[in-house]
Amino acid sequence: MKHTFVSAAVVAAMATAAAAQAAPAAAPDSGEAQFRAIYKELVETNTTVSTGSCTLAAERMAAHLKAAGYADSQITLFSVPDHPKDGGLVAVLPGTSKAAKPILLLAHLDVVEAKRADWERDPFTLIEEGGYFYGRGTADDKSMAAVWVDTMVRLKAAKPLKRTVKLALTCGEETTWAFNGAQWLAQNKRDLIDAEFALNEGGGGKTDGKGLSEGGRLVNQSIQVGEKAVQNYRFETRNPGGHSSIPVRENAIYELADALARLRDFDFPAELSDTTRAFFAKAGAARGDAMGKAMQALAANPIGSPAFVDAEKLVNTDRSFHSKLRTTCVATLLDGGHANNALPQRAGANVNCRIFPGHSVEEIQAALQKVVADPGVSVSLVPPQRPLAKAPTLDPKIIGPMEKLAAQYFPGVPVVPDMSTGATDGIFLEAVGIPTYGVPGAWGNPDGNGVHGLNERIEVKSLLTGRAYLYDLVNAYAR
Repeated sequence: MKHTFVSAAVVAAMATAAAAQAAPAAAPDSGEAQFRAIYKELVETNTTVSTGSCTLAAERMAAHLKAAGYADSQITLFSVPDHPKDGGLVAVLPGTSKAAKPILLLAHLDVVEAKRADWERDPFTLIEEGGYFYGRGTADDKSMAAVWVDTMVRLKAAKPLKRTVKLALTCGEETTWAFNGAQWLAQNKRDLIDAEFALNEGGGGKTDGKGLSEGGRLVNQSIQVGEKAVQNYRFETRNPGGHSSIPVRENAIYELADALARLRDFDFPAELSDTTRAFFAKAGAARGDAMGKAMQALAANPIGSPAFVDAEKLVNTDRSFHSKLRTTCVATLLDGGHANNALPQRAGANVNCRIFPGHSVEEIQAALQKVVADPGVSVSLVPPQRPLAKAPTLDPKIIGPMEKLAAQYFPGVPVVPDMSTGATDGIFLEAVGIPTYGVPGAWGNPDGNGVHGLNERIEVKSLLTGRAYLYDLVNAYAR
C-alpha cells in the first residue's frame, strides 16, 4: 500500500467534585472558554466510520495548535490514500533536556455510530443540560482529545518544559476492521511517537450511581495498567443439506447451536496479574461489604485454594469482576441456511473473545476447539489479528504522580490500578515498547453514561476537573 505522510500547514477549572472529596473550588481559568470551544468543535465534527471524517477533525485541531504558535515542523497530519477520511495528527512540543525521554498523550478521534432517530438529542450537537454535556463522543473519547489539545496549547504559552511532550490523535479505535491510526504510527512512524510512556483513556473515576452535581460521591479513581486483547473467531458447520420435507438429525444449525451451548456453559479458569491482584486488594478494602471481603480474599490466597474458590463464587456474580478474572468469549453474530424450505448447508457464528494478557490467539483458538468438542465445527481466526496484550509495570515514577495529584483533587478516594476488560489503542503502542497507562481524573456513573449507546453524556464537573487534573499531571512529568 502506498502511503502519504504530510506535514501540516494548516490555516488558521477546575470545578468542585464533592464537598468531602474534591479540592477547594477554584475560579475558572482564562482558558476555559477556549477549551469549551475546542471540545464543542470536536463533538460537532462527525467522525463515525460510515459518514464522518477523522481527517477533518485532525485538521481542525491542528488549526488550534497553529494558532497557539506551533510551527509547521511541529505539526504532522497523516493519512493513507485508501482511507483519506481516517487521518490523524501528531504534534511535538520540544523540551530542553536531551536526557529526558518524551511522553506521549494519546486519544482517538473516531466515535461509535449514532442514529439521530434513536437519540433524544442530536448526537452531533453539543448540548449542556442538567449538569451534563450530551453528544456522541462527549465521553469516549473526545473529552480526552479536547483536554490533550487544550493542554498542548497551554503548555506552549507556559515556561519551557524539560521533557518533550507529544500528542497523537488517531482514528480507528472503535472498529477492528477499519484503518487504525495508532497501529499505523507504531508500525510506520515509530520514531515520531517515540516516548518513555504514553497517557491514554481507560482510567478514571466511578460514582456511587449519581453525578457529583446530583449529590453523588466518588467511589474510586482507577489507573488502567494493561488491557485484554480482542480477537474474533468464527464457528462454522457444514452439511450436504437437502429438502426440508425430509429432515434428518444431522443439521448444520443444530450442530452449531450445540457448540454455542457448550461455549455458554464454559468458563475459562481464573487468573491474576500483578495489576488485577492489586485491584482486588485495594478496591475490596474500600468497600466494607461481603463482596469487598471476597475481593480481598482473591488477592490474598493462591489461585485454586479453598479460600480462593469460595471467594470467587461471590466475585463471579459481578459480571465486570468475572470478566476481569479470566479470558471471556461470547457469541455475537449468527448466520445460516440458504432457503426457508431447505436443510441448511452451512451455519456460522462470530465469537468475540477478550483475552487475558499472556495468552496467544492460537492458544485460545485451541481451547475453543476443545470446548466445542466436535470435529464438525471448525474454529477459525477472523482477521485482523491484534498484538498480544502486554501489561506495563506498576512503575512508581509513573504511578506516583497520579496518586499524589489524586490525593489533592479527590481526598479520601482510593486510587486503584486496573486492567481494562475492553480494548484501547494502547495495545499497539505496548507492542512496540511504549508502556501505556489509562489516567485518572474525570469520572462516570456505573450505568456507563451512554458510552457506545444512546444519549452519551459526561458530567460537566467531571470534564472540567479532569482537564485541571491532567494538565497538572503532564506538568508533573515534564517539568
